[in-house]
Amino acid sequence: MNGDTSNDVVVVGTGPAGLVAAHGLARLGLRVTAVGLPPPGRDTRTAALFAGSVTLLENLGVGDVFATAGEPIYGIRIIDDMGSLWRAPEVTFTAQEAGAARFGYNVPNAALTDALRAREASVSNLQIIDASITRVTPGPDCVEVELGDDRRLSARLVVGADGRQSLCRQAAGIQIRGWAYEQSAVTCTFAHQRPHGGISTEFHRVTGPFTVVPSPGTTSSLVWVERPDEAKRLAGLDEGEFRAVLEERLNGLLGPVGQIGPRGVFPLSGLTASPAGRERIALVGEAVHVIPPIGAQGLNLGLRDAASIADCVADALAVGGDIGAPGVLAAYDRMRAPDITSRVWSIDLLNRTLLSRATPVQALRGLGMHMLKSVGPLRRMAIREGLAPSFVSPRLMQPQNPELQHEVSSS
Repeated sequence: MNGDTSNDVVVVGTGPAGLVAAHGLARLGLRVTAVGLPPPGRDTRTAALFAGSVTLLENLGVGDVFATAGEPIYGIRIIDDMGSLWRAPEVTFTAQEAGAARFGYNVPNAALTDALRAREASVSNLQIIDASITRVTPGPDCVEVELGDDRRLSARLVVGADGRQSLCRQAAGIQIRGWAYEQSAVTCTFAHQRPHGGISTEFHRVTGPFTVVPSPGTTSSLVWVERPDEAKRLAGLDEGEFRAVLEERLNGLLGPVGQIGPRGVFPLSGLTASPAGRERIALVGEAVHVIPPIGAQGLNLGLRDAASIADCVADALAVGGDIGAPGVLAAYDRMRAPDITSRVWSIDLLNRTLLSRATPVQALRGLGMHMLKSVGPLRRMAIREGLAPSFVSPRLMQPQNPELQHEVSSS
């Protein structure tokens, strides 16, 4: 087996969170290799990225993706479509009331991944390898990563961005708490007649949220949560049949529906891992947390993981420390635990209130929505904390950070 010990960091997983972690750590002057297999097909999902995530990607030099493939989000509308006696009022949050030009952008996952991969060419100390990973072995001084093509990588720190079935997490002996929902999400992009106005709309329904997010032109991205059998049935309809049920569900919101893109179906589940790092392995993205697609929290949470591990490693480098030492991983866990716990708990609770038919639960939901609609300070707090927790501000997510002016690149 061929050995390669020229890495400071190996990132296992080449989705958006893993590639952002790789770029963020390479900015520190470290030798970084990201390894993983691209998805077998084109990812049909999009991600609504909020201000901190937008700043992070701009700092990494891939901000052009918002202009070329993204669509601004100026407002978020919530509509009660539960059909209960305790109907909550419609609530719309606008970026203007938060003192911002926009909340962020909706970007296709595939376009974001492509932009991060293309950026590799201008970063001399970063390489991306398309290969499967067969084994991860922690050691006292380094972690060995064995690839399916018979290569072996080793590094002082491994970042596990390898998803909910994470091999890195298993190798580190990190325990998980996991659960499943009787729900699946149908995703696609579709064209429509009426302009969306940059407003993301989330219908709250008894089977889960039905969300349409602005995409370029008169198109929108759809995340339609249903019971698993119904989601499978919807995804299997021909385009005309699917268009008819989609128009019915939209209640005329966007007018007649036009062309519909490829559909995907994704089962919903939840997962948390604790601690977030051990044995020279730090977990990011769905290796450490999985949440339902409510409120556009998932990838934003994963990008905060990536920015936070870069902070902790930078702090270790500043004092000449070992970047994979237990103290670094403990600091990373302390930095991420409150954010992850609060997001997982709040999204799980909201999802379960949608699924509950109990009258007291629905009454409390309705009361909460009334308060969000009418109480200004509560609205503004909900907007701020929904976009990003006030207690977490990694340096890579801060604009015009002097530490980011020096970029290690091939020129």
